[in-house]
Amino acid sequence: MAKLEMKQIQKSFSGVPALRGVDFELRAGEIHALLGANGAGKSTLMKILTGAYTSDEGDILVDGSKVEIATPADAKKYGIQCVYQEVDVALVPYLSVAENIMLDRQVNRKGSFFKWSSLYRDAEGILARLGFKIPVRKKAEELTLSEKQIVLIARAIAQDVKYVIFDEPTAPLSVKEADQLFALMQQLKKQQVGMIFISHRLPEIFQVCDRITVMRDGQHVLTKAKGDTSINQVIADMLGRSFSEEFPKKHVPVGDTLFEVRGIKSGKKVRGVDLHIREGEIVAVAGLVGAGKTELARVLFGADPRDEGEMILRGKSLSIHQPTDAVREGVVLVPEERRKEGILVEESVRNNLTLASLRQFTSFGFVRQSSEAAKSGLLVDRLGIKTPSIHQLVGNLSGGNQQKVVIGKWLDTDAQVFMFDEPTKGVDIGAKTDIFKLIGELAEQRKGILYLSSELQEILGIADRILVMCDGQIVKELTREKATQENIMYYASGGK
Repeated sequence: MAKLEMKQIQKSFSGVPALRGVDFELRAGEIHALLGANGAGKSTLMKILTGAYTSDEGDILVDGSKVEIATPADAKKYGIQCVYQEVDVALVPYLSVAENIMLDRQVNRKGSFFKWSSLYRDAEGILARLGFKIPVRKKAEELTLSEKQIVLIARAIAQDVKYVIFDEPTAPLSVKEADQLFALMQQLKKQQVGMIFISHRLPEIFQVCDRITVMRDGQHVLTKAKGDTSINQVIADMLGRSFSEEFPKKHVPVGDTLFEVRGIKSGKKVRGVDLHIREGEIVAVAGLVGAGKTELARVLFGADPRDEGEMILRGKSLSIHQPTDAVREGVVLVPEERRKEGILVEESVRNNLTLASLRQFTSFGFVRQSSEAAKSGLLVDRLGIKTPSIHQLVGNLSGGNQQKVVIGKWLDTDAQVFMFDEPTKGVDIGAKTDIFKLIGELAEQRKGILYLSSELQEILGIADRILVMCDGQIVKELTREKATQENIMYYASGGK
Protein backbone atom coordinates (compact mmCIF):
# COMPACT_ATOMS: atom_id res chain seq x y z
CA MET A 1 0.00 0.00 0.00
CA ALA A 2 1.24 3.47 -0.90
CA LYS A 3 1.94 5.52 2.19
CA LEU A 4 3.91 8.37 3.73
CA GLU A 5 5.91 7.69 6.89
CA MET A 6 7.79 9.81 9.41
CA LYS A 7 10.00 7.83 11.77
CA GLN A 8 11.63 8.96 15.01
CA ILE A 9 11.52 12.65 14.06
CA GLN A 10 13.40 14.91 16.47
CA LYS A 11 13.67 18.69 16.44
CA SER A 12 14.97 21.25 18.95
CA PHE A 13 15.01 25.04 18.97
CA SER A 14 17.76 26.74 20.98
CA GLY A 15 18.29 23.49 22.84
CA VAL A 16 14.60 23.12 23.75
CA PRO A 17 13.09 19.88 22.32
CA ALA A 18 10.00 20.44 20.18
CA LEU A 19 9.73 16.88 18.84
CA ARG A 20 10.94 13.82 20.71
CA GLY A 21 11.16 10.81 18.41
CA VAL A 22 7.74 11.16 16.73
CA ASP A 23 6.32 8.48 14.43
CA PHE A 24 3.48 9.24 12.02
CA GLU A 25 1.97 7.32 9.11
CA LEU A 26 -0.42 8.44 6.38
CA ARG A 27 -1.89 5.86 4.02
CA ALA A 28 -3.07 6.57 0.50
CA GLY A 29 -6.83 7.05 0.43
CA GLU A 30 -7.31 7.80 4.12
CA ILE A 31 -8.18 10.92 6.12
CA HIS A 32 -5.94 10.96 9.20
CA ALA A 33 -6.53 13.47 12.00
CA LEU A 34 -3.52 14.98 13.77
CA LEU A 35 -4.51 16.41 17.14
CA GLY A 36 -2.80 18.03 20.10
CA ALA A 37 -2.95 21.02 22.41
CA ASN A 38 -0.83 24.14 21.96
CA GLY A 39 2.85 23.25 21.98
CA ALA A 40 2.19 19.57 21.25
CA GLY A 41 4.40 19.74 18.15
CA LYS A 42 1.83 19.35 15.35
CA SER A 43 2.93 22.45 13.45
CA THR A 44 6.62 21.61 13.77
CA LEU A 45 6.02 18.07 12.50
CA MET A 46 4.06 19.33 9.49
CA LYS A 47 6.66 22.01 8.73
CA ILE A 48 9.28 19.28 8.56
CA LEU A 49 7.04 17.27 6.22
CA THR A 50 6.53 20.29 3.93
CA GLY A 51 10.19 21.35 3.91
CA ALA A 52 9.83 24.55 5.94
CA TYR A 53 12.02 22.99 8.67
CA THR A 54 14.57 20.18 8.56
CA SER A 55 14.60 17.58 11.31
CA ASP A 56 17.58 17.05 13.60
CA GLU A 57 17.09 13.30 13.42
CA GLY A 58 14.69 10.83 11.86
CA ASP A 59 13.57 9.70 8.41
CA ILE A 60 10.78 10.42 5.95
CA LEU A 61 9.71 7.62 3.62
CA VAL A 62 7.42 7.78 0.58
CA ASP A 63 6.13 4.39 -0.56
CA GLY A 64 8.84 2.68 1.48
CA SER A 65 11.76 4.69 0.05
CA LYS A 66 13.68 7.18 2.17
CA VAL A 67 13.50 10.73 0.78
CA GLU A 68 15.15 14.04 1.61
CA ILE A 69 12.78 16.98 2.09
CA ALA A 70 14.86 20.09 2.69
CA THR A 71 12.68 22.67 0.93
CA PRO A 72 9.00 23.15 0.04
CA ALA A 73 9.93 22.36 -3.56
CA ASP A 74 11.17 18.94 -2.42
CA ALA A 75 7.84 18.26 -0.72
CA LYS A 76 5.87 19.22 -3.82
CA LYS A 77 8.12 16.96 -5.90
CA TYR A 78 6.87 14.02 -3.83
CA GLY A 79 3.25 15.15 -4.16
CA ILE A 80 2.95 16.71 -0.68
CA GLN A 81 0.81 19.86 -0.51
CA CYS A 82 -0.47 21.95 2.39
CA VAL A 83 -3.56 24.11 2.69
CA TYR A 84 -2.54 26.57 5.40
CA GLN A 85 -4.78 28.09 8.06
CA GLU A 86 -3.27 31.60 7.72
CA VAL A 87 -4.59 32.35 4.25
CA ASP A 88 -3.20 35.87 3.93
CA VAL A 89 0.33 34.55 4.38
CA ALA A 90 -0.11 31.91 1.66
CA LEU A 91 -1.79 34.04 -1.04
CA VAL A 92 -0.30 36.81 -3.20
CA PRO A 93 -2.83 39.62 -2.62
CA TYR A 94 -2.25 41.61 -5.84
CA LEU A 95 -2.53 38.56 -8.13
CA SER A 96 -5.82 37.25 -9.48
CA VAL A 97 -7.64 34.16 -8.27
CA ALA A 98 -6.47 32.29 -11.38
CA GLU A 99 -2.84 33.35 -10.92
CA ASN A 100 -2.89 32.24 -7.28
CA ILE A 101 -4.43 28.88 -8.14
CA MET A 102 -1.96 28.23 -10.97
CA LEU A 103 1.01 29.84 -9.21
CA ASP A 104 3.19 26.74 -8.93
CA ARG A 105 2.52 25.75 -12.52
CA GLN A 106 3.53 29.20 -13.73
CA VAL A 107 6.74 29.19 -11.70
CA ASN A 108 7.72 25.79 -13.11
CA ARG A 109 6.50 26.21 -16.70
CA LYS A 110 8.93 25.93 -19.58
CA GLY A 111 9.10 28.19 -22.59
CA SER A 112 8.26 31.86 -23.04
CA PHE A 113 4.89 31.50 -24.79
CA PHE A 114 1.95 32.05 -22.45
CA LYS A 115 -1.82 32.17 -22.97
CA TRP A 116 -3.91 34.00 -20.39
CA SER A 117 -7.07 32.36 -21.72
CA SER A 118 -5.67 28.93 -20.82
CA LEU A 119 -4.79 30.14 -17.32
CA TYR A 120 -8.31 31.38 -16.65
CA ARG A 121 -9.91 28.30 -18.24
CA ASP A 122 -7.80 25.89 -16.20
CA ALA A 123 -8.49 27.78 -12.96
CA GLU A 124 -12.23 27.80 -13.65
CA GLY A 125 -12.09 24.06 -14.34
CA ILE A 126 -10.41 23.35 -11.00
CA LEU A 127 -12.93 25.48 -9.09
CA ALA A 128 -15.78 23.74 -10.91
CA ARG A 129 -14.31 20.38 -9.91
CA LEU A 130 -14.38 21.54 -6.30
CA GLY A 131 -17.98 22.73 -6.63
CA PHE A 132 -17.19 26.40 -5.96
CA LYS A 133 -17.69 29.51 -8.10
CA ILE A 134 -15.32 32.46 -7.65
CA PRO A 135 -14.53 35.05 -10.38
CA VAL A 136 -11.05 33.97 -11.52
CA ARG A 137 -10.01 37.49 -12.58
CA LYS A 138 -10.74 38.94 -9.15
CA LYS A 139 -7.75 40.03 -7.03
CA ALA A 140 -7.02 37.81 -4.02
CA GLU A 141 -7.05 40.81 -1.68
CA GLU A 142 -10.70 41.43 -2.61
CA LEU A 143 -11.86 37.97 -1.52
CA THR A 144 -13.64 37.03 1.67
CA LEU A 145 -11.84 34.83 4.18
CA SER A 146 -13.75 31.72 3.07
CA GLU A 147 -13.04 32.46 -0.60
CA LYS A 148 -9.32 32.76 0.14
CA GLN A 149 -9.41 29.33 1.79
CA ILE A 150 -11.10 27.85 -1.26
CA VAL A 151 -8.41 29.32 -3.54
CA LEU A 152 -5.70 27.66 -1.41
CA ILE A 153 -7.46 24.31 -1.66
CA ALA A 154 -7.77 24.77 -5.43
CA ARG A 155 -4.03 25.53 -5.67
CA ALA A 156 -3.19 22.27 -3.92
CA ILE A 157 -5.52 20.28 -6.17
CA ALA A 158 -4.00 21.93 -9.26
CA GLN A 159 -0.76 20.04 -8.60
CA ASP A 160 -0.01 16.36 -9.03
CA VAL A 161 -1.00 15.83 -5.43
CA LYS A 162 -0.70 12.55 -3.50
CA TYR A 163 -0.83 13.79 0.08
CA VAL A 164 -2.60 16.93 1.34
CA ILE A 165 -2.33 18.59 4.75
CA PHE A 166 -5.48 20.48 5.71
CA ASP A 167 -4.57 22.89 8.53
CA GLU A 168 -7.83 24.14 10.15
CA PRO A 169 -9.50 24.32 6.72
CA THR A 170 -13.03 24.85 8.00
CA ALA A 171 -12.25 27.71 10.39
CA PRO A 172 -13.40 30.45 7.94
CA LEU A 173 -16.07 28.40 6.16
CA SER A 174 -19.84 28.40 6.56
CA VAL A 175 -21.66 25.17 7.38
CA LYS A 176 -22.58 24.73 3.71
CA GLU A 177 -19.01 25.44 2.55
CA ALA A 178 -17.61 23.02 5.15
CA ASP A 179 -19.95 20.31 3.90
CA GLN A 180 -18.72 20.98 0.34
CA LEU A 181 -15.15 20.62 1.58
CA PHE A 182 -15.95 17.29 3.26
CA ALA A 183 -17.57 16.06 0.04
CA LEU A 184 -14.41 17.07 -1.83
CA MET A 185 -12.27 15.19 0.68
CA GLN A 186 -14.33 12.07 0.05
CA GLN A 187 -13.69 12.51 -3.70
CA LEU A 188 -9.95 12.78 -3.08
CA LYS A 189 -10.12 9.72 -0.84
CA LYS A 190 -11.63 7.71 -3.70
CA GLN A 191 -8.75 8.92 -5.89
CA GLN A 192 -6.32 7.43 -3.30
CA VAL A 193 -5.11 10.83 -2.07
CA GLY A 194 -3.99 10.70 1.56
CA MET A 195 -5.07 13.60 3.77
CA ILE A 196 -3.86 14.90 7.12
CA PHE A 197 -6.68 16.80 8.81
CA ILE A 198 -5.78 19.25 11.60
CA SER A 199 -8.78 20.74 13.37
CA HIS A 200 -9.78 21.79 16.87
CA ARG A 201 -13.43 21.07 16.03
CA LEU A 202 -13.62 17.54 17.34
CA PRO A 203 -17.08 16.72 15.95
CA GLU A 204 -15.62 17.33 12.47
CA ILE A 205 -12.81 14.90 13.21
CA PHE A 206 -15.27 12.14 14.06
CA GLN A 207 -17.39 13.02 11.04
CA VAL A 208 -14.75 12.73 8.32
CA CYS A 209 -11.59 11.00 9.58
CA ASP A 210 -10.57 7.34 9.47
CA ARG A 211 -7.77 7.38 12.04
CA ILE A 212 -6.71 9.77 14.79
CA THR A 213 -3.21 10.50 16.05
CA VAL A 214 -2.75 12.49 19.26
CA MET A 215 0.47 14.32 20.18
CA ARG A 216 1.39 15.84 23.54
CA ASP A 217 4.53 17.68 24.62
CA GLY A 218 6.39 16.87 21.41
CA GLN A 219 5.67 13.16 21.56
CA HIS A 220 3.38 10.68 19.84
CA VAL A 221 0.74 9.59 22.36
CA LEU A 222 -1.42 7.22 20.33
CA THR A 223 -2.93 6.40 16.96
CA LYS A 224 -6.37 4.79 16.87
CA ALA A 225 -9.15 4.11 14.41
CA LYS A 226 -12.00 6.59 14.84
CA GLY A 227 -14.33 3.86 16.04
CA ASP A 228 -11.97 2.85 18.84
CA THR A 229 -12.09 6.15 20.74
CA SER A 230 -14.43 9.04 21.61
CA ILE A 231 -14.41 12.83 21.82
CA ASN A 232 -14.07 12.79 25.62
CA GLN A 233 -11.22 10.28 25.45
CA VAL A 234 -9.42 12.29 22.77
CA ILE A 235 -9.67 15.43 24.92
CA ALA A 236 -8.20 13.54 27.87
CA ASP A 237 -5.40 12.19 25.66
CA MET A 238 -4.59 15.67 24.35
CA LEU A 239 -4.46 17.27 27.80
CA GLY A 240 -3.02 14.37 29.75
CA ARG A 241 -5.86 14.72 32.26
CA SER A 242 -9.63 14.44 32.37
CA PHE A 243 -11.56 17.38 30.99
CA SER A 244 -15.04 17.44 32.49
CA GLU A 245 -15.78 21.16 32.07
CA GLU A 246 -14.97 22.59 28.65
CA PHE A 247 -16.68 25.91 29.32
CA PRO A 248 -15.89 27.15 32.86
CA LYS A 249 -18.79 29.58 33.26
CA LYS A 250 -18.53 32.04 36.14
CA HIS A 251 -21.89 33.25 37.38
CA VAL A 252 -21.54 37.01 37.90
CA PRO A 253 -24.43 39.23 39.05
CA VAL A 254 -25.01 41.74 36.25
CA GLY A 255 -25.24 45.44 36.99
CA ASP A 256 -26.55 48.53 35.25
CA THR A 257 -26.46 49.08 31.51
CA LEU A 258 -22.86 49.77 30.51
CA PHE A 259 -22.88 49.97 26.70
CA GLU A 260 -25.67 50.62 24.22
CA VAL A 261 -25.83 50.44 20.44
CA ARG A 262 -28.77 52.10 18.69
CA GLY A 263 -29.62 51.81 15.01
CA ILE A 264 -26.10 51.08 13.78
CA LYS A 265 -25.90 50.85 9.99
CA SER A 266 -22.88 50.33 7.72
CA GLY A 267 -23.22 49.50 4.04
CA LYS A 268 -25.21 46.36 3.26
CA LYS A 269 -23.67 44.20 5.99
CA VAL A 270 -24.92 45.99 9.13
CA ARG A 271 -28.54 47.05 8.80
CA GLY A 272 -29.88 48.75 11.91
CA VAL A 273 -28.48 46.92 14.93
CA ASP A 274 -29.67 47.61 18.48
CA LEU A 275 -28.11 45.95 21.52
CA HIS A 276 -27.05 46.63 25.08
CA ILE A 277 -24.57 45.12 27.53
CA ARG A 278 -24.75 45.41 31.31
CA GLU A 279 -21.87 45.48 33.78
CA GLY A 280 -20.43 41.98 34.20
CA GLU A 281 -22.54 40.56 31.38
CA ILE A 282 -21.39 38.35 28.52
CA VAL A 283 -23.61 38.98 25.50
CA ALA A 284 -23.08 36.67 22.55
CA VAL A 285 -23.88 37.53 18.95
CA ALA A 286 -24.48 34.22 17.16
CA GLY A 287 -24.65 33.86 13.41
CA LEU A 288 -23.49 31.93 10.42
CA VAL A 289 -20.55 33.02 8.26
CA GLY A 290 -21.66 36.13 6.34
CA ALA A 291 -24.29 37.20 8.88
CA GLY A 292 -22.47 40.48 9.54
CA LYS A 293 -20.90 39.73 12.93
CA THR A 294 -17.37 40.76 11.96
CA GLU A 295 -18.63 43.85 10.14
CA LEU A 296 -20.58 44.89 13.25
CA ALA A 297 -17.52 44.50 15.46
CA ARG A 298 -15.39 46.53 13.04
CA VAL A 299 -17.95 49.36 12.92
CA LEU A 300 -18.19 49.51 16.72
CA PHE A 301 -14.38 49.61 16.90
CA GLY A 302 -14.14 52.39 14.29
CA ALA A 303 -12.29 50.22 11.79
CA ASP A 304 -15.11 50.62 9.24
CA PRO A 305 -17.31 53.70 8.72
CA ARG A 306 -20.68 54.05 10.44
CA ASP A 307 -23.48 55.34 8.19
CA GLU A 308 -26.04 55.79 10.95
CA GLY A 309 -26.56 55.03 14.61
CA GLU A 310 -25.27 55.84 18.05
CA MET A 311 -23.00 54.21 20.64
CA ILE A 312 -23.41 55.07 24.31
CA LEU A 313 -21.05 54.16 27.18
CA ARG A 314 -22.30 54.80 30.72
CA GLY A 315 -24.81 57.32 29.39
CA LYS A 316 -22.27 59.21 27.25
CA SER A 317 -22.64 59.29 23.48
CA LEU A 318 -19.38 58.19 21.85
CA SER A 319 -17.73 59.76 18.82
CA ILE A 320 -15.86 56.83 17.29
CA HIS A 321 -14.51 57.24 13.76
CA GLN A 322 -11.32 55.18 14.01
CA PRO A 323 -9.85 52.53 16.35
CA THR A 324 -7.83 55.08 18.34
CA ASP A 325 -11.15 56.78 19.24
CA ALA A 326 -12.58 53.46 20.41
CA VAL A 327 -9.55 52.62 22.56
CA ARG A 328 -9.59 56.08 24.09
CA GLU A 329 -13.28 55.66 24.98
CA GLY A 330 -12.70 52.21 26.47
CA VAL A 331 -13.98 49.94 23.66
CA VAL A 332 -11.50 47.31 22.41
CA LEU A 333 -11.58 44.45 19.91
CA VAL A 334 -9.97 41.03 19.63
CA PRO A 335 -10.35 40.61 15.84
CA GLU A 336 -11.10 37.48 13.84
CA GLU A 337 -7.92 37.61 11.75
CA ARG A 338 -5.37 37.86 14.55
CA ARG A 339 -2.20 37.71 12.45
CA LYS A 340 -3.45 40.39 10.09
CA GLU A 341 -5.15 42.75 12.55
CA GLY A 342 -4.44 41.68 16.14
CA ILE A 343 -0.68 41.31 16.52
CA LEU A 344 2.59 42.45 15.01
CA VAL A 345 3.98 39.08 13.92
CA GLU A 346 7.54 40.36 13.44
CA GLU A 347 7.68 41.92 16.90
CA SER A 348 8.39 40.27 20.25
CA VAL A 349 5.93 39.04 22.83
CA ARG A 350 7.05 41.91 25.06
CA ASN A 351 6.44 44.60 22.46
CA ASN A 352 3.02 43.21 21.56
CA LEU A 353 1.80 42.87 25.14
CA THR A 354 2.71 46.47 26.02
CA LEU A 355 1.73 48.04 22.70
CA ALA A 356 -1.66 49.36 23.81
CA SER A 357 -0.35 50.69 27.15
CA LEU A 358 3.07 51.93 26.06
CA ARG A 359 2.59 55.37 27.62
CA GLN A 360 2.84 53.74 31.04
CA PHE A 361 6.46 52.80 30.27
CA THR A 362 7.72 56.00 28.66
CA SER A 363 9.47 59.04 30.11
CA PHE A 364 10.44 62.02 27.96
CA GLY A 365 9.95 59.96 24.82
CA PHE A 366 12.07 57.00 25.98
CA VAL A 367 10.79 53.53 26.87
CA ARG A 368 11.71 52.25 30.33
CA GLN A 369 12.60 48.81 29.07
CA SER A 370 13.02 47.20 32.49
CA SER A 371 9.47 48.24 33.49
CA GLU A 372 8.11 47.12 30.14
CA ALA A 373 9.85 43.75 30.45
CA ALA A 374 8.58 43.26 34.01
CA LYS A 375 4.98 43.99 33.02
CA SER A 376 5.08 41.72 29.96
CA GLY A 377 6.56 38.94 32.11
CA LEU A 378 3.67 39.25 34.54
CA LEU A 379 1.17 39.09 31.67
CA VAL A 380 2.87 35.99 30.23
CA ASP A 381 2.48 34.27 33.61
CA ARG A 382 -1.09 35.49 34.13
CA LEU A 383 -2.24 34.36 30.68
CA GLY A 384 -0.24 31.13 30.61
CA ILE A 385 1.48 32.07 27.34
CA LYS A 386 3.88 29.32 26.30
CA THR A 387 6.99 31.05 24.96
CA PRO A 388 10.75 30.53 25.44
CA SER A 389 11.02 34.18 26.49
CA ILE A 390 9.32 37.57 26.23
CA HIS A 391 11.74 38.31 23.36
CA GLN A 392 10.33 35.55 21.13
CA LEU A 393 8.66 36.76 17.91
CA VAL A 394 4.89 36.43 18.26
CA GLY A 395 4.67 35.03 14.73
CA ASN A 396 6.57 31.94 15.95
CA LEU A 397 4.04 31.10 18.67
CA SER A 398 1.17 28.65 18.27
CA GLY A 399 -2.26 29.98 17.37
CA GLY A 400 -3.61 29.76 20.91
CA ASN A 401 -0.63 31.59 22.38
CA GLN A 402 -0.87 34.27 19.69
CA GLN A 403 -4.51 34.77 20.66
CA LYS A 404 -3.56 35.16 24.32
CA VAL A 405 -1.15 37.93 23.30
CA VAL A 406 -3.91 39.65 21.30
CA ILE A 407 -6.13 39.64 24.39
CA GLY A 408 -3.30 40.43 26.79
CA LYS A 409 -2.38 43.72 25.20
CA TRP A 410 -5.75 45.21 26.26
CA LEU A 411 -5.62 44.12 29.90
CA ASP A 412 -3.56 47.08 31.14
CA THR A 413 -5.74 49.68 29.42
CA ASP A 414 -8.85 51.40 30.75
CA ALA A 415 -11.09 49.28 28.53
CA GLN A 416 -14.70 48.86 29.70
CA VAL A 417 -16.11 46.93 26.74
CA PHE A 418 -14.28 43.91 25.29
CA MET A 419 -15.39 42.58 21.90
CA PHE A 420 -14.25 39.08 20.93
CA ASP A 421 -14.75 38.16 17.25
CA GLU A 422 -14.39 34.37 16.73
CA PRO A 423 -11.75 34.28 19.50
CA THR A 424 -11.25 30.51 19.47
CA LYS A 425 -10.74 30.05 15.73
CA GLY A 426 -7.71 27.82 15.25
CA VAL A 427 -7.23 27.51 19.01
CA ASP A 428 -6.82 24.16 20.76
CA ILE A 429 -9.03 22.87 23.56
CA GLY A 430 -6.60 23.78 26.35
CA ALA A 431 -6.13 27.37 25.17
CA LYS A 432 -9.90 27.70 24.72
CA THR A 433 -10.37 26.92 28.38
CA ASP A 434 -7.81 29.58 29.32
CA ILE A 435 -9.60 32.14 27.13
CA PHE A 436 -13.01 31.31 28.65
CA LYS A 437 -11.56 31.67 32.17
CA LEU A 438 -10.07 35.04 31.23
CA ILE A 439 -13.40 36.26 29.86
CA GLY A 440 -15.02 35.16 33.12
CA GLU A 441 -12.45 37.18 35.07
CA LEU A 442 -13.21 40.25 32.96
CA ALA A 443 -16.91 39.82 33.73
CA GLU A 444 -16.07 39.63 37.45
CA GLN A 445 -14.30 42.97 37.05
CA ARG A 446 -17.63 44.41 35.83
CA LYS A 447 -16.46 44.70 32.22
CA GLY A 448 -18.96 44.28 29.39
CA ILE A 449 -18.29 41.43 26.97
CA LEU A 450 -19.57 41.15 23.39
CA TYR A 451 -18.76 37.64 22.15
CA LEU A 452 -19.31 37.22 18.40
CA SER A 453 -19.09 33.65 17.13
CA SER A 454 -20.49 30.97 14.86
CA GLU A 455 -19.50 28.27 17.39
CA LEU A 456 -22.89 27.52 18.93
CA GLN A 457 -21.63 25.14 21.60
CA GLU A 458 -19.23 27.80 22.90
CA ILE A 459 -21.96 30.43 22.91
CA LEU A 460 -24.28 28.20 24.92
CA GLY A 461 -21.47 27.55 27.38
CA ILE A 462 -20.27 31.09 27.99
CA ALA A 463 -23.06 33.60 27.29
CA ASP A 464 -25.52 35.18 29.72
CA ARG A 465 -27.71 36.35 26.84
CA ILE A 466 -27.69 35.47 23.14
CA LEU A 467 -28.50 37.71 20.17
CA VAL A 468 -28.97 35.90 16.85
CA MET A 469 -27.80 37.76 13.74
CA CYS A 470 -28.90 37.11 10.17
CA ASP A 471 -28.38 39.24 7.07
CA GLY A 472 -26.93 42.16 9.02
CA GLN A 473 -29.70 42.35 11.62
CA ILE A 474 -30.39 41.06 15.13
CA VAL A 475 -33.39 38.81 14.51
CA LYS A 476 -33.84 37.15 17.91
CA GLU A 477 -32.83 37.51 21.55
CA LEU A 478 -32.63 34.36 23.70
CA THR A 479 -31.92 33.88 27.37
CA ARG A 480 -29.24 31.42 28.43
CA GLU A 481 -31.89 29.12 29.87
CA LYS A 482 -34.04 28.98 26.72
CA ALA A 483 -31.30 28.84 24.08
CA THR A 484 -30.46 25.60 22.26
CA GLN A 485 -28.29 24.87 19.25
CA GLU A 486 -31.44 24.07 17.30
CA ASN A 487 -33.28 27.33 17.94
CA ILE A 488 -30.16 29.44 17.43
CA MET A 489 -29.57 27.73 14.09
CA TYR A 490 -33.24 28.16 13.16
CA TYR A 491 -33.12 31.94 13.54
CA ALA A 492 -29.54 32.25 12.21
CA SER A 493 -30.58 30.58 8.97
CA GLY A 494 -33.54 32.89 8.37
CA GLY A 495 -36.33 31.32 10.44
CA LYS A 496 -39.09 33.61 11.66
